[in-house]
Amino acid sequence: MSMITYGNGTADDPWILKTPPLSSSFQAWKDEARDPPAVVVQVGTTQLSYQLRALDDAAEMLRTHGDWMPLGNADEGKPVKDGTFEAWARDPGNPVGGYYGLRKGYRGRFANYVGPILEHLGLAELEHNARNNRIRARQG
Repeated sequence: MSMITYGNGTADDPWILKTPPLSSSFQAWKDEARDPPAVVVQVGTTQLSYQLRALDDAAEMLRTHGDWMPLGNADEGKPVKDGTFEAWARDPGNPVGGYYGLRKGYRGRFANYVGPILEHLGLAELEHNARNNRIRARQG
């Protein structure tokens, strides 16, 4: 794995991860005390958060999907291509009935941040090309 990862996933000792193209770093941690429980992402001075259940829900969706899926990363409010990981994370048909993101205006970019977390946790495989990366459930 070519991502830089360390930390134990708490606010005091966050994971240090890289975006799929390995072009920038971000911090992430679980915050189970939030309501609802969240995975928090810190990118510079910007903080995003997603429902913590997104990690299990996304891993299960990828297992069911069975093959590579385009990431389709996009900001909230920007169009997403059908059939992408990003589209699933905001689809009314997903387990939470829409966005997993918790902070209005910052609910997008799920694929960019949750994908690397899933990879770090051993739940998914992620491509690390300059663009058009894909994700799938970890094989084996």
